[in-house]
Amino acid sequence: MLRRRLPVRLTMPRPSRRTVAGALSVVVLLVPGWLLLRDSSLVSVEHVHVSGLSGPQAQQIRQAIVDASRQMTTLDVDAAKISAAVREFSVVAGVTVKAHPLHTLDVTVDEYVPVAALTRGSQRIAVAGDGTILQGTLTKDLPSVPVGAPPGGQRLVERKALQMVSLLAAAPPSLRSRVTSTALDEHGLVAHLRAGPDLYFGPGTRLAAKWIAAARVLGDYTSRGTTYLDLRVPERPAAGGDSQPVVQPSQ
Repeated sequence: MLRRRLPVRLTMPRPSRRTVAGALSVVVLLVPGWLLLRDSSLVSVEHVHVSGLSGPQAQQIRQAIVDASRQMTTLDVDAAKISAAVREFSVVAGVTVKAHPLHTLDVTVDEYVPVAALTRGSQRIAVAGDGTILQGTLTKDLPSVPVGAPPGGQRLVERKALQMVSLLAAAPPSLRSRVTSTALDEHGLVAHLRAGPDLYFGPGTRLAAKWIAAARVLGDYTSRGTTYLDLRVPERPAAGGDSQPVVQPSQ
């Protein structure tokens, strides 16, 4: 007759009351000790390394970050407080904070890139590619985007101006630096180049492909002396003057 073996149950020994009491005592001692160390001068922030800054407000932004950081310790870093300290500077898109024992913080600033200057009369205000207004940022050498009214608030809302800003945001930096101004007329979106032809983009679609076509044609010696490039069909850009345009073959 076969006997069925009953499953063996493993039982863990229960900790004794003395063990439990000892563990609780350690926790009771460690938690206050950790809290005291976290906010003590032994780990106070003494060195703040700030990177990613440029432009005329760099020194002010750096000082605001340093002042906020030195109110912390490397065991109790509050990135939100550092972000709040630079909120008034529109050029700051965000900050990343990393602590190093015992007294050092590394703060990396992510800045908006100005792509254009919104212009009305003699007034010029820098703007980022997503329409963020960058008050206090230098506008020298930035291409002009005309606006119907001075922008209010922190973001550009004028539709025509936003289309021209999007055009410039899509441009390679090497070509954007050659643009003096933009327009929106019967040719659609237009970019006026310094010592170069006008670029006709048509509607604000396939902008990256149109800029690539512009770079290719502008790099071709046969396009020299032209007054405009028609990029509405980027596969067949047309370079011409006041008379019949010359169609550039697609590559």
